[in-house]
Amino acid sequence: MEENIQEKSVLMDEQAIRRAITRISHEIVEKNKGTDDLILVGIRTRGVPLAGRIAEMIRTIEGKDIPVGVLDITLYRDDISSRLTRPVVHNTELPGDVNGKNIILIDDVLYTGRTIRAALDALIDMGRPKRIQLAVLVDRGHRELPIRADYVGKNVPTAQREIICVELAESDKKDQVVIAERIFD
Repeated sequence: MEENIQEKSVLMDEQAIRRAITRISHEIVEKNKGTDDLILVGIRTRGVPLAGRIAEMIRTIEGKDIPVGVLDITLYRDDISSRLTRPVVHNTELPGDVNGKNIILIDDVLYTGRTIRAALDALIDMGRPKRIQLAVLVDRGHRELPIRADYVGKNVPTAQREIICVELAESDKKDQVVIAERIFD
């Protein structure tokens, strides 16, 4: 974590994350009445490994492979002009045509809703899905846009000064969700 951030407590450990992913996977299969026309799309960065884990769990549950895509929303962000550094754009990789498909957008934390708005814009530019649903590991509240998740691993009411840090083994070498606080000098 950054130097000006102080960890307060661990909200989810490896087992809690695994249980949340298992529950979300079951809910996705149940709500969509199976896996037909289903595509999981992870939002860069930590939504991508979460999408892979959910796809693996659905494979275990249903015995079917679910296509998984990667969505980069960098150029769709509404704060792109206010950032000091040049944005780094990565590839968006969707597993085929999104037209008529049931898309599950996957991200680690739902906060203001602006990331999801950007993701919706990016997806719609690529076609017309039948339905778009949202799965998040943590919903921390403080919405600025009328966006809600269809599948939530854990709801965590937070203060504005608090930060939710999701660490996943694929990028951070361990699985945990931590609540931290910004320290101002």
